[in-house]
Amino acid sequence: MGKKDKDKDKDKDKDKPIRGQVRLVGHQRVSHGLYLRLRDDLTQDQEFARELEAYLLVLPKSAVFTHITAARLLGWQLPKLPEQVPIFVAVNQKDPRPRRHGLICSRLVRERNPIKRVDLPVEAAEEILLRMARDLGHVDLVVVIDSALRKGELDPERMEKLLASRRPGVRMLRPAYREATSKSESEGESVMRVFHKAIDVPVEPQVELFDDRGTFLGRADLLVTGTTRLHEYDGEHHRDKDQHRVDMRRERGWADSPYSRHGYALDDLLNHPAVVMHEIDRALGRRHLGSRLRRWRRLVDNSLYSEAGRERVMNRWRRENGIMDWSRTA
Repeated sequence: MGKKDKDKDKDKDKDKPIRGQVRLVGHQRVSHGLYLRLRDDLTQDQEFARELEAYLLVLPKSAVFTHITAARLLGWQLPKLPEQVPIFVAVNQKDPRPRRHGLICSRLVRERNPIKRVDLPVEAAEEILLRMARDLGHVDLVVVIDSALRKGELDPERMEKLLASRRPGVRMLRPAYREATSKSESEGESVMRVFHKAIDVPVEPQVELFDDRGTFLGRADLLVTGTTRLHEYDGEHHRDKDQHRVDMRRERGWADSPYSRHGYALDDLLNHPAVVMHEIDRALGRRHLGSRLRRWRRLVDNSLYSEAGRERVMNRWRRENGIMDWSRTA
């Protein structure tokens, strides 16, 4: 082995997580007795993976990451999360469950089919969703499942087998899975589609549009079924200069077509839904019903998109002493 290879191995050893007490500068504390050497050349996702690698030092060999932790590792789109989210793991029945601040440990009572992501053990995709369904609301779940479907992570047969069971979480997971689609391209689109379902406005996601001569005009986030009305999610990326130019060119192409574009931001859907629904009701020529709006507001209140929803979830994750170490059974 040459000198360069030896130096690389030394650097790798220095970068490994440390179990014990470290009082030297240049190190960060991950949890009690777990430390990492500080680095400023890593992305947020890479740093997150390093922290999880440190947790493996105190977890049994059977441990797999699950719930929000696994979803993040798999690159799934997540709803608006609280500032402090615990690390979720699951271990075999007979293995000890370590107690650490910010760690929630569940039991694996069924055969596990773990996968690897950035060399870290991750629970099977359908099991990840089931654990999330025990905590999150319908809107949150649709956002996550849309993303998982878009990435091709879910096996339809295994999902149907799971949804046919009576395991905890299935009642929440089933309607969210039925409403999800692989066509949604962003968190905002998913939320907007659930909003339309809640107010009884049927829509078609990611519809390709053509003029009378068959010329392709572009794709729309949502087409209100039976109309030429297009509803699109205007997220932050639309403020980018390059994206704005693309949007302008696309809208000019629609100018002489029968289609009319209407953009909505997340703030419109969450904080001003009555205004949006009144606008849609007028355009569709239908009577305004307050029950539709109440249905949507209940969904939001039970989701991570509301303060009440975030507090509800955090109350499930925290103990009175501030240590998030709930023990659960799958």
